[in-house]
Amino acid sequence: METRVFTCIRCPMGCELTATINDNGVITVKGNACIRGEQYARKELTSPLRVLTTTVRVIGGTQAMVPVRTKGDIPKEKIMDGIRQLKQIQVKAPIQIGEVIVENLVNTGIAVIATKTVQKRA
Repeated sequence: METRVFTCIRCPMGCELTATINDNGVITVKGNACIRGEQYARKELTSPLRVLTTTVRVIGGTQAMVPVRTKGDIPKEKIMDGIRQLKQIQVKAPIQIGEVIVENLVNTGIAVIATKTVQKRA
């Protein structure tokens, strides 16, 4: 039997969750104030996912970097691979908010989008 204690990040309540997996793989969750806490704990124990947020270099823009994020969750174990892939990328200005920067980050099927508009330098 394995027990893990962690803080839920799915809502502002920040519940302290205690999740236990017994020998049969059954998961019990305690400490959650809402259903999202239980869902979060189960996901954390079986297949943790995260949204990746970072920046990408801009060529010819009014700003040197544009903030980006994945359009959906990616497996937690692929976060560093995603950061390495994005570190190699440079995009040309202008860039519009919501514009797809990478179609398929580290073969997850998840796109990376700009979260800010960057104008072309005059």
